Amino acid sequence: MRTDDFDYDLPEELIAQTPLKDRSASKLLVLHKKTGVIEHRHFTDIIDYMHPGDALVINDSKVIPARLIGEKEDTAAVIELLLLHPIEGDVWEVLAKPQKRLHEKTIISFGDGLLKAEVEQILNDGITHVRLIYEGILMEVLERLGSMPLPPYIHKTLADQDRYQTVYAKLYGSAAAPTAGLHFTKELLQQIEDRGIKIVPVTLHVGLGTFRPVSVEDVRQHDMHEEAYILSSKSADILNEVRAHGGKIFAVGTTSTRVLESNRAKYDAFTPEVSTTKIFIYPGFKFQGIDNLITNFHLPKSTLIMLVSALAGKEHIMEAYAEAIKHHYRFFSFGDAMLIID
Repeated sequence: MRTDDFDYDLPEELIAQTPLKDRSASKLLVLHKKTGVIEHRHFTDIIDYMHPGDALVINDSKVIPARLIGEKEDTAAVIELLLLHPIEGDVWEVLAKPQKRLHEKTIISFGDGLLKAEVEQILNDGITHVRLIYEGILMEVLERLGSMPLPPYIHKTLADQDRYQTVYAKLYGSAAAPTAGLHFTKELLQQIEDRGIKIVPVTLHVGLGTFRPVSVEDVRQHDMHEEAYILSSKSADILNEVRAHGGKIFAVGTTSTRVLESNRAKYDAFTPEVSTTKIFIYPGFKFQGIDNLITNFHLPKSTLIMLVSALAGKEHIMEAYAEAIKHHYRFFSFGDAMLIID
C-alpha cells in the first residue's frame, strides 16, 4: 500500500485560516460508508443521525499554550520552544527552533526570567530535552507567557485563543487540538443529551505527529507517534451498556477513535485504563470500538486520511474529498466537518 495513494490536490484558498464566528455553523458532508452516498448538510443537522441509546464519545484533552518565544541568556539570540510532553518531573520534550544555536546547559529565558529552560539533551529534527525552571504552578506560568501552537498551515493570528480549545476541554496535555470537537457548542451538546444520547468523555493527549505527513513510500513502514490516553471506569461502563443494548458509538475525531480502538484491541469489552498508544489505522483495519465518525478534512498523505479511508474505503473517501473541493468546503483544523456513517 503506497503513501501516494492517499494524495490529493487542494486549492490553497480552501485551507481555513480562521474559525467561524459560530462554532456549529460549519458545513457537514455526510458520507454513507457502505454505499458511498454523499449528503450536504449543516453541522447542527448531526443530531438527525443519532438516536436515543447511542453514544457520542468526546476527547476532553486541553491544548497547552505551549509555544514560547525567549532568548538565550548568554547571547540574547531568539529561540522558540514548542512544549510536546513531559518526560519526568520538570523535564520536557520540546521542539526547538533554531536548534543549531543550542548546546547542553544552554539556558533560555522567557518573560524576563519568569520561566527558564535549561537544555539537557539535543536529539534529531529539532527535538530537544529541557528542564523547566519556574516558581508556582507551571500551567499558570504558561497561560501568562505561552500561545497556542497552531498548525503550520495556519498563517493568521488567532484573536481568541479559546477558539483552539473545545468547549469541553478539561485536562491539559495536548500539543494540538482534537479539532473535530471544535464544531460543538454547549447548546448543541445539550440538545444531543436531551435526545437521550450518552455523551462519553475519554482523554487522548494529541502529539505533533498528528500533522506530520507519512514520509515512507510503503504505508506499512511508517513509525507511528505515541500518545497517552485515559479511559475511565464510568466511560467504559457506559460504552459497554450502549453496545449491549444495540446503540451506535459515534466517535468525535480520530483521537477518540484511537482511544477506543486501542482499548478494544486489548480487551473483549471496553476496559478502564491509563495507557499509551501507537495504533496506526489504515485500510484493512478491523474496527471494534466505533461505528460512526465525526471528523474534519485531513491533510494529504497523513495518517488521519488513512484512518478515515480504513473506515469508509479509500475510493469513497477520495470521492468525498473531491466533492468537498467542488463545493468549496473549508479544510483542516478550522474547516468544515464530515460524518462517516453506516
